[in-house]
Amino acid sequence: GDNGFDPMNLGSGFNINYLREAELKHGRVCMLAFVGWIAVDLGNTWPGAPKVSSLMAHDEAVKNGNMMALLLAVGLMESLSYVAVYEMLSGETDRAPGDYGFDPLNYGKQKDYSTVEITHCRAAMLAFSGMIHGCFITGKGPIMAAKIDLNDLPYPF
Repeated sequence: GDNGFDPMNLGSGFNINYLREAELKHGRVCMLAFVGWIAVDLGNTWPGAPKVSSLMAHDEAVKNGNMMALLLAVGLMESLSYVAVYEMLSGETDRAPGDYGFDPLNYGKQKDYSTVEITHCRAAMLAFSGMIHGCFITGKGPIMAAKIDLNDLPYPF
């Protein structure tokens, strides 16, 4: 949560709800990206996707045009979410940052998981940043860098 840690006072010029909204959005993307990166490095891909490492997947997606489709999809989602963010920042609603009403398993009714989620989001952003930079530096994904032999794992891939 908000522990008041801002030694350089960078957040003073912004609404804390706006910053929290951005942090949750980026953290959720990083949680999905981390799982996706590992899944691709383990050999799991979408049908029709090229069989390349996660490190090379971006360049392949740009070459074959799939990155443009992703850009348009993300742009559409951002455009649709802007209204909810604007209403939250203007005080028109009491919507919490990151709450889009999507809770199919009703976790929000059981307990307040906002602090847990923001903690996991921050960990995912750090983990994904470390993983991707490690791949750029070494040229190996985390599976190869750890020298994991997939045949030694207790379940097949």
